[in-house]
Amino acid sequence: MGYCTKCGFEFKSNQSVCLECGVAIRGANKDNDRGGFGWGLLGFCIPLVGLILFLVWKEEKPISAKSCITGAAISFVLGIGFYVYHF
Repeated sequence: MGYCTKCGFEFKSNQSVCLECGVAIRGANKDNDRGGFGWGLLGFCIPLVGLILFLVWKEEKPISAKSCITGAAISFVLGIGFYVYHF
């Protein structure tokens, strides 16, 4: 579920057009959201970027956002593990 950016009407996830005002719903075509190893690797190598991309893409590109935050979370957990192990 989401809200139209023009009129604020609530729409369902399978809609591509707002039923209230007729505006095309941004992000309705999620065919280009494939996620992938590259986004996860970016999140792993630069966790802050992974977090930022997750926050920006969580509504628009949920699969890519999940890949970014997963990479960032793995990097964070491994970093804490190495820190604890060395002390």
